[in-house]
Amino acid sequence: MRHSFCLSLLTVLAWTVSFEPARAQSLTRIEAKDFGKMPDGTVVQQFTLRNAKGMSAKVMTYAAMLCEVQAPDRNGVFSNVVPGTDAFENYLRSGVPASQVIGRVANRVANARFTLDGVVYQLDANMFGHQLHGGTNGFGRRVWQAEMLPPGATEASVRFTIFSKDGDDGYPGNMTASVTYTLNDSNELRLDYQAHTDKPTPVNLCIHSYFNLAGYTVGSSSYRDQELWLNADRYTVTDAQLIPTGEIAPVKGTPLDFTTPGLIGEHADKLNVRRGFDNNFVINGGGESMVLAARARDPQSGRVLEVRTTQPGLQLYTGNARAFALETQHFPDSVNHTNFPSTILRPGETFKSSTIFAFSAK
Repeated sequence: MRHSFCLSLLTVLAWTVSFEPARAQSLTRIEAKDFGKMPDGTVVQQFTLRNAKGMSAKVMTYAAMLCEVQAPDRNGVFSNVVPGTDAFENYLRSGVPASQVIGRVANRVANARFTLDGVVYQLDANMFGHQLHGGTNGFGRRVWQAEMLPPGATEASVRFTIFSKDGDDGYPGNMTASVTYTLNDSNELRLDYQAHTDKPTPVNLCIHSYFNLAGYTVGSSSYRDQELWLNADRYTVTDAQLIPTGEIAPVKGTPLDFTTPGLIGEHADKLNVRRGFDNNFVINGGGESMVLAARARDPQSGRVLEVRTTQPGLQLYTGNARAFALETQHFPDSVNHTNFPSTILRPGETFKSSTIFAFSAK
């Protein structure tokens, strides 16, 4: 049985295990430190996960956010491929395209309203009359509770948990949600989500994960020259405000066709919209078992990212000039479209989903 313990906000703790690839040595697989404070004084902690191959990932309790991923290139040189900063205050100023965990409902809810079991619920409208990413006080703006899990022989994990009370931003039900980050010796960063509720409520948890496989540093090259393949023959059509119409259309013959690898920038230029991509793709075979949803590659460094998920959709977002986002999720506005996979969670049920970001180099 796996035991866990709560981490004091004021104490730096570390788990160390020994491994022997060629000779005995010690590896600190997980450690924590105080990283900053919220305006109300709440301490924010940052955790570092490490594996036996030199890869590391940093996550923090604010927004259960992924702050850094050190991944090797084809020559074994490590660089951070996730936007981040060493100054916590910059995250609060929105100075960084943050890879936060989003909830209760990621992406958009049309008119910030839905009907469930005959009851109309009016949500917090934080985007032109609609709701985006759970509203003004969504999970991506709050501090989560943390537990470091005892590391295994080949992996280390930290679990973040958040409680959302009945009526938060208009959503019904008291809901508890968690996300567990696990870094293993195969250079895979896995996210496992769970949620429970005491009233029927929509839930769509995801990480708004940004990447630049060239390395996210000053002077790094643009993601535009990086290659992307998507395991998606279809996408959800949207109106001018990016609200789904309910239509699911083929990508063939459009700039959204990444069924054969193509440069992100070249495809974006064909869109003729300033924002670039902000589109949800229907993953082939997605929604139940773990499937390969996407593969990105930086030709210069040789870094490769594979995204595997149990979710039915993947949002490609390129609104930031230096990084692209691959968000595994249910479809936007699913709660208002009966032909989309359901996002409704009911009492006695458990919401579960998993996503793996697997790094390699060629």
